Amino acid sequence: MTELRNVEADLAQFRTRVLVIGLAVAVAFGLIVARLVWLQIVRHDELLAQAESNRTAIIPVVPNRGQIVDREGRVLATNYSAYTLEITPSQVEDLSATIEALGQLVDISPRDVRRFRKLVEESHRFDSLPIRTRLSDEEVARFTAQRYRFPGVEVRARLLRQYPQGEVASHVVGYIGRINQREKEQIADWPEEEQANYRGTEYIGKLGTEQQYEQTLHGVTGFERVETSAGGRAVRSLAATPATPGDTVVLSIDLKLQKMVEDLFGERRGALVAIDPRNGEVLAFVSKPTFDPNLFVEGIDVDNWKALNESLDKPLLNRALRGTYPPGSTYKPFMALAALETGTRSASTVIQDSGSWMFGNHRFRSHGDGGLGPVDMHRSIVKSSNVYYYSLANEMGVDLMHDFMKPLGFGQITGIDLKGEVRGVLPSQAWKRATYKRPEQQKWYAGETISLGIGQGYNNFTMLQIAHAMSVLANGGIKYRPHLTIATESVVTRQRTPIPKPEGERLGYKPENIAVVLRAMQAVTTEGTSTRVFAGAGYTSGGKTGTAQAVTIGQKDRYDARKLEEHQRDHSLYLAFAPVEAPRVALAVVVENAGFGAAAAAPIARRVFDYLLMDQYPNAQDIAAVQKGQASAPIGTPLKASEIPWPPESFTP
Repeated sequence: MTELRNVEADLAQFRTRVLVIGLAVAVAFGLIVARLVWLQIVRHDELLAQAESNRTAIIPVVPNRGQIVDREGRVLATNYSAYTLEITPSQVEDLSATIEALGQLVDISPRDVRRFRKLVEESHRFDSLPIRTRLSDEEVARFTAQRYRFPGVEVRARLLRQYPQGEVASHVVGYIGRINQREKEQIADWPEEEQANYRGTEYIGKLGTEQQYEQTLHGVTGFERVETSAGGRAVRSLAATPATPGDTVVLSIDLKLQKMVEDLFGERRGALVAIDPRNGEVLAFVSKPTFDPNLFVEGIDVDNWKALNESLDKPLLNRALRGTYPPGSTYKPFMALAALETGTRSASTVIQDSGSWMFGNHRFRSHGDGGLGPVDMHRSIVKSSNVYYYSLANEMGVDLMHDFMKPLGFGQITGIDLKGEVRGVLPSQAWKRATYKRPEQQKWYAGETISLGIGQGYNNFTMLQIAHAMSVLANGGIKYRPHLTIATESVVTRQRTPIPKPEGERLGYKPENIAVVLRAMQAVTTEGTSTRVFAGAGYTSGGKTGTAQAVTIGQKDRYDARKLEEHQRDHSLYLAFAPVEAPRVALAVVVENAGFGAAAAAPIARRVFDYLLMDQYPNAQDIAAVQKGQASAPIGTPLKASEIPWPPESFTP
């Protein structure tokens, strides 16, 4: 018997299935459409950027570093292009074997290897590090033909820093070096825009002007967008924004004067700072010995680093900025001004100089057993009476001296545009309490005040501070912050932008008091301790010699340089300004362990004034005599400074 089907039920069931399947298909298509809308519309920009990123790469274009020039446009720092052979350690299996094999193709010296090993220790293994720079075209060709043998090794064209003057003004110019880990951490704290500007940059200023004006010299990083293959190799350039070269930094120093002073020092240690008192511009900033900043450009090797860092002469120490010295008798003109301004003494007050001064049971010595006899303020400076200033210091007390000397810049940061300036020591009772830990050390004893009057004791200042104070005095009590940079110049527009000049600050000294001190300093050069040095000068100048102890000599002992080691002998100092009528230069100079100020330091000052005021340059005989401390006034006929050619290689004095 055949079962009859319910057609209507079957049709209803079929329609239900069709509806469910239709709804499922509709939902599936809806999801596909929604996904397409999400991908193509909502996330269109994001996904397009990702796709473009997979197809392209952004390569930073490092700008050319700006030049450093002196006030006459003479170049102290510039760039040159060269091929470098570089290794990425992380891509090399056997570094030593690779270096040995490379040495068969190009000349790699042991010094190159030592320098490279030092760079490896200081850098990440994925950094590309140079093992040879300045490859010849022949060496480039030889390596290129064999490049397949050396994965992780490349020849690159780079701009390298060059210091064409070598050691001249090296402490002012400074040097650049590879960015180390500590500097990378510092850069990470910079604003995002400044960090972006250093992408791709491997070198940074480490010292001097290179460090102080790093942002100005660096320039603005550009970029190039390139299309890349699946293997990451650049195929073609799509767009580019060129880098903007760094600006040229124009220094206030006169490079020819700077070299002359460094030559006059010879192999001796010391420092000289010459300032234009009318505006604070530094005309010469000398620290001897110097060093060659070119040694640091490619990464200094271990041997040269040890030679510089372990030398007893400390060539890396900027003595003008960071070396501190007792000012000796160069402090006396400022003590005299302090006496007048505070009302402690008048210019006519007479003190009997018997050759020593007693304080309690202690004898403070002066000029031999005979002394100078009756001494007023004028004669105390001209003849450099110690007794006069022993007694003056006792009358003033340490805190009054401190409060007067502080505005002059003694023991203070001058604010010069170089990093690393030290403060030195301008003593006071508060300073001693803050410096020492034990109560008996913190107490100020009256006997400690006496030697401060002649620039000894705790007094310790930089040549920059002493020259700065001299410029304030020469300028009638108007103080300008000393500065080394006077302008920047755009390489693109050639437009020069002056650095804003510091405001002058009046310290409120009475003109008649300043005149008393400056007249006495002028007499030092005509009838005092530097008379022979300034004999025949075609201008008027004022000065003060100084001799500062490097080691303490007992009061019962007599100083005898022949019985002391060279580094224990007294320092030779000179403080000066010229011309007296309208001062254009003030300076301070120290020659370490060279003895009496008129013998070593003053002759250098004389030749600086001759150069700036008379257009005179010492001849070879005179330079040699000054180097040996055997000259006073210039020997022979000086040369005409403006006619001496530059660069110095073309000139033999």
